[in-house]
Amino acid sequence: MKTRRKFIIAGGAGLCLLAAPMASIAQQQGKVWRVGYLSRRAGEARDKVFLTSLRELGYVEGQNIVIEWRFAKGKADLLPELAADLVRLKVDCIVANGTIASHAAKKATSTIPIVMGNSDDDPVRQGLVASLARPGGNITGFSNISADLAGKRLQLLKETLPKASRVAMIWDPDSRPAMGYVRETEVAARALGVQLQSLEVRDPEELENAFRAAGKGSAEALIVVGTGVLANDPARIVNLAIKARLPAIYNGPSWTLAGGLMSYGSNSADQYRHVATYVDKILKGVKPSDLPIEQPMKFELVINLKAAKQIGLTIPPNMLARADKVIE
Repeated sequence: MKTRRKFIIAGGAGLCLLAAPMASIAQQQGKVWRVGYLSRRAGEARDKVFLTSLRELGYVEGQNIVIEWRFAKGKADLLPELAADLVRLKVDCIVANGTIASHAAKKATSTIPIVMGNSDDDPVRQGLVASLARPGGNITGFSNISADLAGKRLQLLKETLPKASRVAMIWDPDSRPAMGYVRETEVAARALGVQLQSLEVRDPEELENAFRAAGKGSAEALIVVGTGVLANDPARIVNLAIKARLPAIYNGPSWTLAGGLMSYGSNSADQYRHVATYVDKILKGVKPSDLPIEQPMKFELVINLKAAKQIGLTIPPNMLARADKVIE
């Protein structure tokens, strides 16, 4: 792998890594904080970054903090009950990963502080907060504004394949953030003169039919809106795209690391360093309403030359020159 710019990669030894020499801090504080962590699925890199960052801030799991992990195993309909369970435990703060988890947490409590991480769509547009500068209520956190980048992804795909005029878009209509992606992509498609083929997938079992429909529709490229059920198994979707020999672009770097051709977006795992910082501030008494919603300032274009070779695609030199990271 050849990296065009330097990136900070936070690692760790797993979810039990917070057992370091911080006992003196715990004794000084006396308080053992209880933090709920609500997510549609476990994300090893994201979760490790969060724990590592908490450790750097002086929190030791099992000594001065307890993390109540709640993962829905990819099933969004389980999130409301998991959120209610965290409320019953009277946690001091809830970390909600993504838009859907944030909605579930908001519905479960109006008093416990919620730190939103990796929100796929504008949280104001989603009705989660009043404004980015002053969220109001009990929710603050971070948005990756991935939906707002949807048009840019189509533009990058078009620059990679200048002659492409038919592009398929696979998305989950039951995913609340997905509508923002679709809207932005449709606007860009009209401006670029691209005919967009919308393929709705509500269940993983519908994926193969969607790819067959893309073939029947003579799609020359593919956009994957990686929210909802489509976020549960990136490797399967990537493999289907390669099998269909469809050049595809995805939401973020995790997809290209899974073997996808191209991705454009923020590093959502790295965002959890800042989530930990917000949790720390809230535990020290800062109100969520006083912490603005933050958005990423940096986005990565990642190109996977291995995937390009598999589908017989030559990436234009100008695109390789623009890439932040190239996987070889």
